[in-house]
Amino acid sequence: MSRLLIVDDDVEILTLLKKFFVQHAYDVDVAPHGEAMWAAIAAQRPDTIILDLMLPGENGLSLCQKVQAQTGIPIIMLTAMAELSDRIVGLELGADDYLTKPFAPRELLARVRALQRRAGEPGSRALEPTRPVIGFAGWHLDITCRELRSSEGVMVPLSGGEFDLLVVFLEHPNRILTREQLIDLAHGQGHDAFDRSIDVQVSRLRRKIEPDSKRPDLIRTVRNGGYVFTAKVTHS
Repeated sequence: MSRLLIVDDDVEILTLLKKFFVQHAYDVDVAPHGEAMWAAIAAQRPDTIILDLMLPGENGLSLCQKVQAQTGIPIIMLTAMAELSDRIVGLELGADDYLTKPFAPRELLARVRALQRRAGEPGSRALEPTRPVIGFAGWHLDITCRELRSSEGVMVPLSGGEFDLLVVFLEHPNRILTREQLIDLAHGQGHDAFDRSIDVQVSRLRRKIEPDSKRPDLIRTVRNGGYVFTAKVTHS
């Protein structure tokens, strides 16, 4: 059974979502604020966190950033704010997906399942199972363990969205990919991601793998085209 941690200060939402996900064969922990969230993570690490943006004390954006930096657990953010800027900030800080309140529980279930399919089947789109480690520009990505290591062996944590995007680039080196193609390849057709979300994830990925993210060489922007991954890719 997959374990969810739902973090929201609305008791009715916590009760409703816990009952709903338990009925769909999930183990569910709940937390009304950040301190309780960290205690739940320490007690039993969840597979996915559903995190509300507006919380008492430390807000969801700050918690999202810390969770990604320390654990890499996939996060779906809930927000009562529909503004594009709020979604972008959440993605920049490491959220893998977002959902605007009010929402139907079944829509959230679909988002959780889609996120966990991507996390549970890393690299299954085109990578050969006998070649689980991919090298590029001194980096090594272990597909099975979902670990990215530098030439010095230092592990760099990737969010679920960053991992999926990097795998897409590694599967299609030296090929111009439009934002629409990147959305389809990384998230699946029909996902309602917007073009700017891909730009945000590319920016996050550049900060982690480029020697100079302000002058990117590995992931280049193609004007009016999209992006192209320029590094030589090797399998081992």
